[in-house]
Amino acid sequence: MIADQVRMKPYVEALRQSVKPGDVVIDLGAGTGIFALLACRFGARRVYAIEPDDAIHIAREIAAANGFADRIEFIQDYSTKVALPEKAQVIVSDLRGVLPLYDGHLKTLADGRARLLADGGVLIPQRDTLWAAVISAPESYSFYAAPWDDHNYGFDMLKARQATINGWGSAKVNPEQLLVEPKEWAKVDYAAIDQVNFHARLDWTVEQAGEAHGMAVWFDTTLCDGVGFSNAPGQGASVYGKAFFPWIASVALAPADQINVEIKADLVDDDYVWTWKTRVFDQGKPESVKANFNQSTFFASVHSPAQLRRQSDEFVPALNEDGAMDQFILGVMNGERRQGVIANQLIERFPHRFESWRDALTHVAKLSKRYSR
Repeated sequence: MIADQVRMKPYVEALRQSVKPGDVVIDLGAGTGIFALLACRFGARRVYAIEPDDAIHIAREIAAANGFADRIEFIQDYSTKVALPEKAQVIVSDLRGVLPLYDGHLKTLADGRARLLADGGVLIPQRDTLWAAVISAPESYSFYAAPWDDHNYGFDMLKARQATINGWGSAKVNPEQLLVEPKEWAKVDYAAIDQVNFHARLDWTVEQAGEAHGMAVWFDTTLCDGVGFSNAPGQGASVYGKAFFPWIASVALAPADQINVEIKADLVDDDYVWTWKTRVFDQGKPESVKANFNQSTFFASVHSPAQLRRQSDEFVPALNEDGAMDQFILGVMNGERRQGVIANQLIERFPHRFESWRDALTHVAKLSKRYSR
């Protein structure tokens, strides 16, 4: 990410313009701390670098090596759990995945804006705009379809194909692959996030013939006034890639064909469920349907009857042995026992589950890492 200059140069300029001498700055998702270092260079009095991953320890060492250890406070946690002694004039982040609609990104930034940003403070980025276009992408499409279409050894692999064709992923997309003009379908305004779900309908009239395989989605960003970058095909930051949503089957498009796409992104348990419904009409005639696809990442998820039963509101749960074991460990984490002692107690309680004391200690330490303070 630090090597991608399409991304980094605008972020550097946005920080240069936004950070004033004496400012307090928050770097959300600090990673190895490059934004925090830049904020210090541009005059920040105090920087709070917040990062849940262990990469924060490298960031701390880098800050010390560059003489900024006294100005950057490193906090290993999720920002939604953090309370700070002062509010920031600037919050900078890049919590996107391939797209800005990624995990709990929007909820995290909404929380940061509401609790951690001073009145009149600056958010970097300011806004992201999402775009979509129908593309010809035989190589990207083969990743989803070819294993089942071309290498099925004579077996019916339709169920496996259905699972993969309802997924999406990152892909390289060149401008010449676009079969229609890109259309904006969502805008994320970080200064006033009031929704995390996005729905849109896109309509195209085909002007050039081509074999269509799905839809590409990307974003443009405005980091601060006059500063940003586009992740569009042919000019984007390579670190993000473009999102490719495959169709159930390729479609031979001809001039005057009409394409209607409904695209939805709904946040469920900090993960987005994507839905894309596609209709292609031969020369726009409603009675002549070339394609009628209804796809969703929900269909890509495999759920056994037992799993679905456990999600029912009428299911009466009881702990299995793994749950009972973890419950026991958490129950004796009372701030008085060392982990080695807990490991001994664990072996006494569940002797058949561990080959050695070291194995038991490793299991205790995993729970301790997640739940202890």
